[in-house]
Amino acid sequence: MGCMSGKRGNGEGSIYPYKNGYAAYVWVTKPDGKRARKYVYGKTREEVHEKWLDLHSAAKKGPVATRHRTLASFLSYWLDSIVLPNLAPLSYVSYEGYVRLYIAPHLGAKRLDKLTVRDVREWLTKLAAVCQCCAQGKDARRAPGSRRCCAVGDCCESYPSRRVIQGSRDALRAALTHAVAEEEISKNVASLVQVPKPRRRRIKPWSVAEASQFLADAAARDDPLFAAWVLVLCLGLRRGEVLGLTWESIDFEAGLLYVDHQIQRAGRQILHRETKTEDSDDFLPLPALCLKALRMRRARQLGDRKVAGDLWQDTLGLIFTTKYGTPIEPGNLTRMFGLCVRRAGLRVIPLRNTRHTVAALLVALGVHPKVAQRILRHSQLAMTMEVYTEASDADVRDALGKLSEAMGGTG
Repeated sequence: MGCMSGKRGNGEGSIYPYKNGYAAYVWVTKPDGKRARKYVYGKTREEVHEKWLDLHSAAKKGPVATRHRTLASFLSYWLDSIVLPNLAPLSYVSYEGYVRLYIAPHLGAKRLDKLTVRDVREWLTKLAAVCQCCAQGKDARRAPGSRRCCAVGDCCESYPSRRVIQGSRDALRAALTHAVAEEEISKNVASLVQVPKPRRRRIKPWSVAEASQFLADAAARDDPLFAAWVLVLCLGLRRGEVLGLTWESIDFEAGLLYVDHQIQRAGRQILHRETKTEDSDDFLPLPALCLKALRMRRARQLGDRKVAGDLWQDTLGLIFTTKYGTPIEPGNLTRMFGLCVRRAGLRVIPLRNTRHTVAALLVALGVHPKVAQRILRHSQLAMTMEVYTEASDADVRDALGKLSEAMGGTG
């Protein structure tokens, strides 16, 4: 074993007695490119020699971290240096929330390289049983006279949903995937832990009669967002896509609408940004009902602009704005939809659920199958014709007649 004592070649390090055993070091290149000593320890000289050989081998292959940071430290680096500059703003807001509220409070103090599958499993089990009103101090932040549950010793048992549990695991898995790519750890322990999938609540979509009644009621009330509801129900546009439309998106002569932008709330910012993927961008044909509704919207906006005068803020040329030309909050559109539904005396459904009614409404409006195929984005006309075999009943025709009357005789 004489080769283990005495002087070694430059950069090879050395083994020496240390406390109740032995220690050794190897000069390594750190992930930041700088050179430093990396130490290994053990009870016997042979044990340290084995560790020294492994470390020496690792140092030859690439960068080696000399200080293993905590998970909290790595997550902070990951959010600021990887997620923020490279992913969509909404992704950053989502990941940052999961890290701050659910991951860091439980696992943040653990060393990144020591995190185990068992740690992750136990964390998820514990998380499911932690009241978030208590953990986040939600009730405690209320004014002293308004506190009603956790802050006064009456826990409201506000446990995380399955969706939150899954989202927390997914956020940790995404971060550890990057840690593996940067060779800070050898495997992603979060990907080895299964979580129960959230159950989706199935909601019966509106019938054509219900959708028509909603539009007729909105038209009769002269709802400033009537055109938005028409686009949602006739073209299947999503909330952000409707709010992101500009007047440049509309070709009134050709009867076309170009969808390529959306409005999103990301933390404290409202963003007008491109749709998620290029596949989401499309030219959609506009049925007569949509064209008339958009012309009505343009006239109303011009009126709003005159009334607002110097207070008008036209920055993006958006179709749907507040009375002062500013973008509409996505959450406010959802709230206004719910209010309009209740005013019309209809069964309340989520705004996103209206997409399921589009095909049936196009049939009832008498839109040509080839036009409907483009709107529904069916690859084969046969798929569209299957929808078109469903006949409209008397109630549907009656509802569409009321809609036509409410819009001044054009349906």
